[in-house]
Amino acid sequence: MKLYSLSVLHKGSTKANLLKAAYDLSSFSFFQRSSVQEFMTFTSALIVERSSLGSRASVKEQEYLCHVYIRNDNLGGVVIADNEYPSRVCFTLLDKVLDEFSRQVNSIDWPSGSPATIQYTALESYLAKYQNPREADAMSKVQAELDETKIILVRQCTVLCVYCIYSSLSNKRVQRTRIEQILDKALVYVVHWILFTSVNVSVSMQ
Repeated sequence: MKLYSLSVLHKGSTKANLLKAAYDLSSFSFFQRSSVQEFMTFTSALIVERSSLGSRASVKEQEYLCHVYIRNDNLGGVVIADNEYPSRVCFTLLDKVLDEFSRQVNSIDWPSGSPATIQYTALESYLAKYQNPREADAMSKVQAELDETKIILVRQCTVLCVYCIYSSLSNKRVQRTRIEQILDKALVYVVHWILFTSVNVSVSMQ
């Protein structure tokens, strides 16, 4: 998963005005970086120009996925990522950045501002932080922990089931009730995992 660019723009009546942008082009060769950055800058502006106020969208452009959010006050943001990066985290990032930007930069400067004149320095750190969605986004972190718990519980269930089968094959005297008890334990693990998942997902969404 990779984030390539994070941009803040003002949507004017005819064109979009770039206010601030950050790029991570380390995965490209030195000779490609300039043209790739120009492409991403142009694409971000074009998407904002074609998007309506209050809209959120994900647009596929070549091998990239461009996530755009335009607020009703004409302030917009674009994240360009690969296809594997979760869209929900991109929109969470855009919400955070645009809210912070609008509080730090006076709206009177948005129509005519430029990257050289706008005093907002957080984009680079946000772009770096969100390269790992599990660490940057609370819900992604919870989901990762739940996935790990699921793996552990499935392994435990598998061990119990294998033990049950082995016991029944190696000892013909094993009572049927004993086998059922072992299978019941495996079922309990599964039920516990379902309840654990439901509770944690509910808490993380509050």
